[in-house]
Amino acid sequence: MVKQSFDRNARLQESIRTVLAELLVFSVKDPRLEGVTVSGVKLSADRSIATIYFSIYGDAERERQAADGFAAAGPFLRREMAHRMRLRIIPELRFRRDTSYAYGEHMEKVFEKLHQEGLLPPEENGDTTGDDS
Repeated sequence: MVKQSFDRNARLQESIRTVLAELLVFSVKDPRLEGVTVSGVKLSADRSIATIYFSIYGDAERERQAADGFAAAGPFLRREMAHRMRLRIIPELRFRRDTSYAYGEHMEKVFEKLHQEGLLPPEENGDTTGDDS
């Protein structure tokens, strides 16, 4: 039963992500949301709240503009989602910036610096397993 619920949630999260991504590209005309990508969706256990993770390139001002754009477009997005999806409960939408890309870039720079300082062994032929065989 738990696996079925997990599978259903995963499919539902992906469906919500797809619908919202399409709406952003084809239906939302707010210039603050241009270039914004829906990178993931996380549903609450009771499916009443969907946290929408978005990514955007730019500084804090660009992030604030996107957050304001989502605040304005949120009711429209939820209404359109209700028309396109067959759900008993249309979840409340909450928007958060996805920081995993920035974190990944930061870690890349850290590893690069460690390699340059000789604190990590150099990579050879793309093999990072450390196995000499």
